[in-house]
Formats: sequence, structure tokens, C-alpha cells
Amino acid sequence: MVTESWVVSEVSKIVPDAIVEATDLHGTGDHFHVRIISPGYEGVRPLQRQMPILRHFKQYLESNLVHALDLKCMTPEQAKNSGSTTFDPHSGKQEFFGVHVRREDRT
Repeated sequence: MVTESWVVSEVSKIVPDAIVEATDLHGTGDHFHVRIISPGYEGVRPLQRQMPILRHFKQYLESNLVHALDLKCMTPEQAKNSGSTTFDPHSGKQEFFGVHVRREDRT
């Protein structure tokens, strides 16, 4: 099973100057909220911040080792002003906003 510390370690390989926090949303080791705070994100669009991480995790997503990653990539200033950033698409709570892409099962 994938752990929060493994996710932090993998993200740190891609964004070594970042503060990385991972939360296992369901305790199942496959749905994670990942908060990445890096001064290197200054002036970089959100999708460009996420793409290197998504490329790295593509193999784990395709093999179903990891089902969902909720990435919040922020500058230190954005993080200071953001409060909680956790989004769980399966929580049933409406106060969170985010995107969850469901893939067809590959059997």
C-alpha cells in the first residue's frame, strides 16, 4: 500500500525545493491530497505547476497503485493565505471545489 511519506518522497524528487504535505484521504493508500509549496512556482500557471508531478505519477495512476491525486501547488504567499486546501471528491461535502477524473476500469 502507498503511504503518505512515499508520496511526499516522490513529489520531492520533482520539486526538491518544496514543502510537501500528503494526506491519505480515506486511509486506503490510493486517494491523496498533496499540498506543494515552492517559491519556484512564482509566476508559473497552475497547470504548469502540476504537469511535472502528474507526468511522474502517470505510471502509478495507470497501474491503479494510486487512484486519485488532488494537487495544490502554491507559492509560499498563496499558502499563507489559503487555509485548508483539502478536496475529497467522495466526501459528499459541497464546500470544496476541485476536479476528479474517473477513468474506466481496465480489466
